[in-house]
This record gives sequence, structure tokens and C-alpha cells, in this order.
Amino acid sequence: MTVSTQGLQIRTGSRITSELVELLSSMRFAISLLTVICIASVIGTLVKQHEPLNNYVNQFGPFWADVFASAGLFSVYSAWWFLLILAFLVASTSLCIVRNTPKIFIDFKAFKENIREQSLKAFPNRTEAALDESPELAANRIGQQLLGSGWKVKLQSRETPAGVGWMVAAKKGVANKIGYLAAHSAIVLVCVGGLLDGDLIVRAQMWFNGKTPFTGGGLIADVPAQHRLSASNPTFRGNLLVTEGTTAGTAILAQPNGVLLQDLPFSVELKKFIIEYYDTGMPKLFASDIVIHDHETGEQKPARVEVNHPASHRGINIYQSSFDDGGSRVTLQAVPLNGQVKPFEVAGVIGGTSALTNGDDKLTLEYTGLRVINVENFANVNGGSDVDVRKVDLRSSIESRLGSGHKTSTEKTLRNVGPSVTYKLRDAAGQAVEYNNYMLPVEIDGVRMFLLGVRETPSEPVRYLRIPADAQDSMDGFVRLRTALADPAMRELAVRRYALSAVEGNRPELAEALQVSASRAIGLFAGAEQVKLAPVDATGAPTPIRGGLQAVSAFLESNVPEAERERASDVLVRILNGTLFELMQLSRERAGLPPLERGDTTQQFMAAAVMSLSDAFFYPAPMTFQLKDFKHVQASVFQVARAPGQNIVYLGCLLLILGVFAMLYVRERRVWVWLSPTGERSSQASMALSSNRRTMEADREFNVLKSQLLKVSP
Repeated sequence: MTVSTQGLQIRTGSRITSELVELLSSMRFAISLLTVICIASVIGTLVKQHEPLNNYVNQFGPFWADVFASAGLFSVYSAWWFLLILAFLVASTSLCIVRNTPKIFIDFKAFKENIREQSLKAFPNRTEAALDESPELAANRIGQQLLGSGWKVKLQSRETPAGVGWMVAAKKGVANKIGYLAAHSAIVLVCVGGLLDGDLIVRAQMWFNGKTPFTGGGLIADVPAQHRLSASNPTFRGNLLVTEGTTAGTAILAQPNGVLLQDLPFSVELKKFIIEYYDTGMPKLFASDIVIHDHETGEQKPARVEVNHPASHRGINIYQSSFDDGGSRVTLQAVPLNGQVKPFEVAGVIGGTSALTNGDDKLTLEYTGLRVINVENFANVNGGSDVDVRKVDLRSSIESRLGSGHKTSTEKTLRNVGPSVTYKLRDAAGQAVEYNNYMLPVEIDGVRMFLLGVRETPSEPVRYLRIPADAQDSMDGFVRLRTALADPAMRELAVRRYALSAVEGNRPELAEALQVSASRAIGLFAGAEQVKLAPVDATGAPTPIRGGLQAVSAFLESNVPEAERERASDVLVRILNGTLFELMQLSRERAGLPPLERGDTTQQFMAAAVMSLSDAFFYPAPMTFQLKDFKHVQASVFQVARAPGQNIVYLGCLLLILGVFAMLYVRERRVWVWLSPTGERSSQASMALSSNRRTMEADREFNVLKSQLLKVSP
């Protein structure tokens, strides 16, 4: 039997109907559908599925995000066109099976013993030989030899002008035909299983039972019935979040424009969530000790759910999907950075919000995340030949505007740096900026630093402002210096002290000149004097610099010739550093603390503080929130699935493996030997072999057969 690309031919009905049936049942149509499914699967693999729309807008832009969303590329496997293609593939493959199965079974039983002698001469593998035995004896001998080698044999006698001739027809490897049926049946089963376990049943309930996605908020118990699926729903796949010590019995089925709630016939109680980490900070094991409460019988069934080790109850599998915060309580300390903000504390729950006011400005503090373990790479941070990308200097502060805290690409030295909190500050217009602050200081370049992360959009990497810790491992020393820098009276007093300490002897004119320079330097640095760079945008408007080393650099570029700029900048930076040191001493004096002793430790702290003060002008909030205390509550995210098509898919996969192996490794061969009489005890033999694949192995097998059956040397 030869495989044709033509479809099923029907002789009744209209011409259009017959052509449609022929196209639908043809191999070319099925291959085209498989190609489209493969392309769609590639898209579904490369593009993250069922993400929030804002994530796609940030990734592709508003225009293409709308185009891809309308095409269903963000939920490929539940898109209507993908389900329709699967349905067409099932129909097409089923018609192919219906069309070819009768032919296969007829061919499976047939020996084709009626083939003519002249036809044997057309086969590539053929030979002739004279035998010293009658056709009947030769036919029986050859038949017995073939039977002994595993061939199925049929003998046929024919009347010829020279007497009675015999045809020996044998076949082997007919399981190759079964492989064709098994492979095509597997495609049907896998597609049917996919349709059953996909969104088809859920969509059918939305189309015919009036179920609609829920887009609001509130308690799950208050969601109306039109947004819920009953516990008898034959197939679904959703997520179930359970916090430690609580019970949940309603799964969430994400939809493109909302969610559907799936009521379960049981509730899941999370007794304990267990998590273990690798040295890199990645989770090594997370598991959940749960108790399943059956709603109908009241049975309480303890179970343990791990990754790749699900629990099962009432035909519903419970998989360990991930973990999340279960509503940890955090206490944050507001630390002023760029404004007249008094320190205060605020408490909340992860996932909740707090309302803040800053004069006429109203902000919403959103608690978005808490991580108790953060493992960072500290290779070459404290020295080495490699460049430290975390290093902040004047050039980087001007170019990148904020010190970088991302990881290096050098050899890894991993260390747990403790807890961190993530929050958002949202203004009255709805615009939000995300912050990620570490609770404890981290040692970088020999100085302990607090890392304050910020990013304006989720697509950006987190940039870190680094605040040096004082001798008490707190930010108090830096905050006092920042507050003093914003006070004109404190700046003026620090300038006078610096001028007096820097000028030796009684030289009032030099002290006065130094005082003017120091006042100008610290005024620029504090943002009291605005400096504008050359126009950088299409409108021609100059770019204002608010303060920091950027303002000092801009002032030098505008007022000092290029040939003298380097020397002037060194002098001005030394004056600025000296003035800031006196300002630091004044701030400690006002707080009733002893002055700092000059030394390497103080010098490192002041160098880091100057860079932090400069970078702080680009911090987008007047204050930052430091994690002061927390109570960690964990939650487990389960995937609950009732998948009646799962066993169908497994059966389809088994048939596909068997079918592919049968078609690839089982060769169908047929042998014919025509024996015609040439005398009373002699005959002339014509032998031919056919195979569904022309290979060297078939040539070798033919040489063995003609040597054994006809005594012909190869």
C-alpha cells in the first residue's frame, strides 16, 4: 500500500462538499495544521503566558501589545483559534484513519499471490535459477524454509502451457502498517486529551451557562454565582493560595479579562510550609504539609505536597506550584533624604496599603514584598584586579545619576545579606515608583552600606543608592549630615570653621577668600545655587542641576577654562570635603555626641557619605522607608487540576512511541518465487523481493534468501 496525500473521495452530495471532505481528510491539510500548531507552541514558549497586560505593554509597547493581545498570543493554548485548529486536526486525522484503515487491513491480510511472472522482472531485487526438482517439491521446500525464518507463506498452483506451475508468496514485517494507524491514532488521542484538559469545557460554560469572569475585588465568599464554577466541573486547572494556619477551598482560574472561581469539593489547610535554599539563595526544596477536609464526608486526610510529588483527592490533583508571602507584618521607619520630613514609623501587611500625606501631596504606600533571605555575590568587592561595577565616583554619578548595586560578573563569593522589603509609593495621579531596601548594611569596599533600590518601571533594573552606616550600624549619622546640609545656618557655620582651621597664622584676607570659595562649593553641593547645563532637548531648554557633585561639575564647566579645569576641580573638591567634615562635626555636636576622630575609618565614612549625598538628589522620594521589624508569614501556591484527558494523553503518547518505532524500525518485505516446469524433475525459478524502504540491509537479505532458497551464489 502506498500512502497518498489525497483525501477521502465521496461520490454523493455537491461538488463543494466532496472537495471540502477531500481537503479535510487529506494528509497535506493535516501537515499544514501541525505546522501552525508547532509555530503557535513556539510562540507560547517564548512569550510568557497569562501575565498582566502592563507587563506586555512594558515589553512590546502599547501598539504591539494590543495587536498581540487581540491575536490571543498571551494565552495561546486557550485561544479560540488554537482550539479550533486542534478540533480540525482531530477531524482531519480521524478522516485519514477512516480512509486508510480498510486499505491497511486488506493489505495486511493479502499475500498478493496472483502477481504475474512478468511483473517480477520489474523489481530491483530479482534473480532467476534452474532447480533440479519439480515445481511442487520446490514450492513446498521453499515454503518450509521461509516459515522456519519467520515468514508468513501462501502457496498457489497455476495451469501453464508447460504444465502446473507454483507461486510461493511470503510476507514479513506487516506491523509497519500497524505503526501508521498507531501514530495517527496517537495524534487524535493527544489532541482530544488536550481539548478536554484545556479551556474548552470552561469556555463552553461561559458560552452556554452564562458564566462570566469576575473583575472586581473583595472577599471570595461575596463573589456572585455567575462568576463561579461548580465543584462538579469535569475539567479545570487553577491556582489555590493558602496561608500557613488557614484553609482555602476555592481555586482561581485566570482569564484574559478577569478570573473565574472554581469551588472545590474539599478544602486545603496548610499546616506548615517548608523551604530549603541552595548557597546561591535559590530554593532547593519547597514542600507543604497539608490537611484535606472533604466537604461531603467530613474526612480529614493529611498529606505532603512537594514539587513533582502531588497529592490527589476525588480525582483532583494538588501540585506544589510556588510559594508567596502570606501577609507578613512589617514595621517601617521613615528616614528623610530630600525634604523636611520628620522621622516616623508605619506598620502594615504585605499586600496592603497605608495612606501618607506630605503637605498637600497625598501618597499611598503599597507593601509589595518581603524577602528574609537575600544572597549576593561579593567577589572582588573588597579588592582584586577586576573592576567593581558597584563603585560610585564623580563620573558615574554624573552619567548614571545613581550608584549601581547590581552584581558583578566575576567569580562568585556568595553571602546572605539579610532581609529586604519592597514597596511602592503611588501619587494621587496613580503613578508609582518601586523601592527595594535592605534591612541590614552590607560591607562594600571596606565600608558598611545600606542599599536603597529604586526603579520607575518594572522593565528597568533596580538601581541602588548606597548610604554609609555609622559606628552604630545605623543611618543616623548620614541623616544628621543630610539635615545639616539643608540648613543654611549650619552650612555657614561649617564654612567659617573650615576657613579658620585651614588657614594658619593671622591671614584674614586668605581666610576670607577661602570662606567665599567654601561657601560657593557647599552651596552648589547643597542645591542652594542652581546651575544649568547647555540645552539637551528639542525645545532648547537648559537642563537644571539640583545639587551634588553634578552641580559642582557643571559650575566648573561653565566658569573655568578647560586647561585649568582639572586643577580647579581638585582644589574645589578638597574644600568641599573639608567643609562637609566640619558640617558632620557640627551635626554631632548638636546631637550631643562627641566629635569624630580623624583616621582611616572616618575618612572612608566621609568619602562614602559625600557620594551618597550627591546621589541622593536623584532619589525620587523625600524619604525612604527602612525595614525595622517584621513577622514573616508564608503561603503556599498550589495548582489544582481535574484532568480527565490526562490518561488519554498518556495512552496517545504510548501509541505514538510504538507507532513511530514500528514505522521507522520495522520493514515490510514481500518475497515471490514463481516456479514453472521445464521437465519431469526440473523447474525454472524466478524470485523477487520488495521492501517499503530501499536499503543495503534489504540487498543483503535478498542475497541470503536467494542463496538459501535457490542455491544461487551472491
